[in-house]
Amino acid sequence: MASNIMKNIKAKKLVHYDRESDVFYIGMKGIEEEYVEVAPGIGAELDENGRVIGIEILNASKVFQPMIKSIGQKALATIK
Repeated sequence: MASNIMKNIKAKKLVHYDRESDVFYIGMKGIEEEYVEVAPGIGAELDENGRVIGIEILNASKVFQPMIKSIGQKALATIK
C-alpha cells in the first residue's frame, strides 16, 4: 500500500483513495521526516521543519460515512 501512495506522490497525485485498502491520502510536496498518529487510524506526515505535508486516513469509508449521510440528509431537506 505505501508503495502505491509513494508512486502517486511521485506522479504529483496529491489526493488519493485506495479502495482495496480503504485508505484516503492527502499530500503536499515535501520529504517525510516523521509520521505521527494524531488519532486512531489518522496519521500526519511531517517534513524536517515539523510542517504537515500529508494526512492518511485508514478505514476511510467508515470515517467519512457519518459525514456523507449527514450531508445527504441536509441536501434532501433543501429540496423539499
